[in-house]
Amino acid sequence: MGHSHQHSRQASWGKRLFITMVMNLIIPAVQIVGGIVSGSMALISDALHNLGDFVAVLISYLALQIGNRGSTPSLTFGYRRIEVMAAVFNVALLFGAALFIAYEGWVRLLHPVAIQGSLVIGVALLAFFANAVSTWMLASGAKENLNMRGAFLHMLTDTLTSLGVALLGLIWVFRPWYWLDPIVSWMIVALILYSGWDILKEALLILMNATPPGISLEAIQKEVETIEGIDGLHHLHVWNPSSGTIALAAHVIVPDQRLGQVDALSKQVRNLLLEKFNIDHPILQFETSTYQPADLLCHLCNTNP
Repeated sequence: MGHSHQHSRQASWGKRLFITMVMNLIIPAVQIVGGIVSGSMALISDALHNLGDFVAVLISYLALQIGNRGSTPSLTFGYRRIEVMAAVFNVALLFGAALFIAYEGWVRLLHPVAIQGSLVIGVALLAFFANAVSTWMLASGAKENLNMRGAFLHMLTDTLTSLGVALLGLIWVFRPWYWLDPIVSWMIVALILYSGWDILKEALLILMNATPPGISLEAIQKEVETIEGIDGLHHLHVWNPSSGTIALAAHVIVPDQRLGQVDALSKQVRNLLLEKFNIDHPILQFETSTYQPADLLCHLCNTNP
């Protein structure tokens, strides 16, 4: 039931990503025309940003579809980690867009250009409402999936950018304060860099098989060792095979006994790990005595080649 529910959520995310892709093809076309007619580089820049987001959302959509494939003999964890790689690529696109916006803002600061504010308002508001709908559609998936979070971040920054351009257009209707264009652009750049760094850091930790945030190896060891019939837990590894799954590998020390009794202990350990630590993919090796020092961490992993 859990697997079916997860598959249903991913199918919903796929549909939402597809709708977002279509919208990110239509919006830039309108913005480019509006930017040329009004003479607004801000609108054209926003259009290019949206086109970049079309590529980013396309990558997220393809990664989600590929990630749904099952495991194979050569890829025993399946294709789910490609979503993490897609998130890293999306952040790279975000940072590239931020550099472009920063450069264009500098050019505009040095050489201000008169802009038709009323036209900018209309086109920017159209883009704002369309981007806001896309952001809303991706919000639920962003809470559970790193790849979806990358696409969500793209759309959120687009929404804020379009709103900022609309507000600038309103000001330009009454005042020729064109120097505000680069100031607002650099504020958006700062937001992109700040938000993108969190996703990049989380993605790199997953690729490094780091212990997930909020997981304490000592707490896991203590809880498991409270189960009657378990003498110890060591050589513990906890990592994210993908952004939505937590895996564990460990050696469990038990008294010498029948295999059926070990099966019962295994079920208790698995239930405890899922209920208290949200670990849904435990790999347990039972043994009656330690063949290496019973340290929490694996000695083999700490040995230099």
